[in-house]
Amino acid sequence: MTGAARGQGAAIVERLLADGFHVAACDVLIDELNSTAASFGEERVAAISLDVTSAEQWAEAVAAVVDRFGSLTTLVNNAGVLHRAALTDETPEGFEGSWRVNCLGPFLGIKASVEHLRNADGASIVNTCSTGALRPFPNHAAYGSSKWALRGLTQIAAAELAASGIRVNAVLPGPVETPMLDPKTQTRLAAMGRLGKPMEIADAVAFLVSHHASFVTGSELVVDGGQSLQIG
Repeated sequence: MTGAARGQGAAIVERLLADGFHVAACDVLIDELNSTAASFGEERVAAISLDVTSAEQWAEAVAAVVDRFGSLTTLVNNAGVLHRAALTDETPEGFEGSWRVNCLGPFLGIKASVEHLRNADGASIVNTCSTGALRPFPNHAAYGSSKWALRGLTQIAAAELAASGIRVNAVLPGPVETPMLDPKTQTRLAAMGRLGKPMEIADAVAFLVSHHASFVTGSELVVDGGQSLQIG
């Protein structure tokens, strides 16, 4: 479980724990991550420092999970960055940075986890995408395109891994009350309908990784209160 230190990620950790999972909570924000993990107790939560853009750190994290819990059954690629800039103001560094976290990170996670998932019963991968991958938003070239790419990666992984019994799905949240959105942006988006709560996204993830979704793969679950239907 990546991006687990706060906001939506912390809510997903809480929700999966409620469903009986043991959770490896991973993030680069190690101080916040340790605090979040400690609040849930150490028996079923392992806090692991992870830069999702590093293949080496992914290998180390997966090894640590298997060593701690004995197996790996589920991967939730939740880590992401929101970077806004007009096309004329965007920089190669800003554009690449979004792609490295939002798309390369999930790819590296799948690569590092897949052999363990092949051996798991009911194995599942969930990628946190965005309604920004359903339609174009101005000033979101880096973020939007990286999330469109993550949609494609999800579909391809679902097709390739179905024969191995690994389900791969995406959850596409709309605007959610998390630190990713500053207060001004939250106020602006709330004018189009209320913002989502982190636990509402966590509930969707929990469904997709559960046995209730055992016949669901290659799907995209939009969780936005219908806002993507309203924005003109």
